Amino acid sequence: MATRWGICSAGKICHDFTVALKTLPTEDHQVVAVAARKLEDAQQFAKKHSIPQVYGNYEELARDPNIDVVYVGTIHPCHLKACLLFMDAKKNVLCEKPLAMNTKEVKDILACAKRNNVFLMEAVWTRFFPASAEIRRLLAEGELGEVKMVRSEFGAPVIHIPRSMNKELGGGAMLDLGIYCLQFTLMVYGGERPQSVQAMGVCAETGVDETVAVTLKFSNGRLAVFTCSSGLQLHNDASIVGTKGNIRIPVHMWCPTTMEVNGKEILYTLPEPCMPLNFINSTGMRYEAEEARQCLLKGLKESPVMSHADSLLLAEVEDEVRRQVGVVYNQDRS
Repeated sequence: MATRWGICSAGKICHDFTVALKTLPTEDHQVVAVAARKLEDAQQFAKKHSIPQVYGNYEELARDPNIDVVYVGTIHPCHLKACLLFMDAKKNVLCEKPLAMNTKEVKDILACAKRNNVFLMEAVWTRFFPASAEIRRLLAEGELGEVKMVRSEFGAPVIHIPRSMNKELGGGAMLDLGIYCLQFTLMVYGGERPQSVQAMGVCAETGVDETVAVTLKFSNGRLAVFTCSSGLQLHNDASIVGTKGNIRIPVHMWCPTTMEVNGKEILYTLPEPCMPLNFINSTGMRYEAEEARQCLLKGLKESPVMSHADSLLLAEVEDEVRRQVGVVYNQDRS
C-alpha cells in the first residue's frame, strides 16, 4: 500500500517536496490532496503536480479520510495551529523545520501528538541524507576516536526576501539557517544537552537576528562553534574533528552530497527532478519522506533519527541563543 500524502500549503517548499516524492516509487508514495488558504492557489498547485483532490482551507484537508500523513509546509509561525489541527483530526504529520517558534509551542505540538497517538516528525531533512547516515555510522564505530570539536556555518544573502527580515513571519537567521548548524552539532554529540551556550549576534532594524555566532560546550571538554547569517554568503561547510580522524562537508552542509573522511572524498548523487526546483538539492527531501513511510509501516509515533526529544532540545537551545542575542517574537510573550 502506498503512503498517501496530503500537502498543507502551496508554496515553494511544498512544490519541492512534491517533486522529491516523485523520485520515489509510486507504489510507495502518492500525493492525493493539497490544501491552501486560497482555493485558486491549491488548484494551480494540483494542476502542476497532477493531484486529484483540492481544498481551499486546511480544515477540509484535516477531514479527508483518504490521507495517511500530512506534510506541513507553511511558514513557521503557522506550524503550531496547523499541526494541532491535523493531529486532533488523527492525522500523522511531517512538519517543516523549525517545528515551531519556541519551546512552549514545541511542547504543545508534542503533547498533541501523544494525546492523539499519531506520528509526528520535524522535517529536518539533512538528518536523512545518506551522508548524514554515514556520519552517524562512522561516529558509532569510533572511526574518529573521541570527537572534540564540531564546526559549521550557513550564511546566504537573503535579506532581500521580505519574510526573512519580518518578525511577524518568523524571520531571523537562527530559525531559518542556524537550525541546520545546531541540529548538526546535536546529531554529532548524540542528542546531548550542551553544558553552556554563548551567543553573540547582530540584529536588523526589524528586530530579527541577521548574523549570529554561537559557542557550545559539552561534557568532557568537547566544543562546537557555528555561525549563521541571512546577510552574508558564508562557505557553508562543516567539520567534525576527533582524536583519531576528521570528517568535512566542504559545501552545502544542510543538504550534503559530498564529504571527506580523513581527506578521502565520498560522493552521493541525488535523483534529477522532473521539473525545476526552488531550492538546491531539494530532491533530497525524498529521504525524510521515506523515513516517515518506514516509521508508519512499523507503527512508530516518532523517528529514532529525529525524535521528539531531539526537536525539544533543538527548540530549547534556539530559545537560549535568541535570548542572548535579544530576539523576541510575539509568540514568546504569550
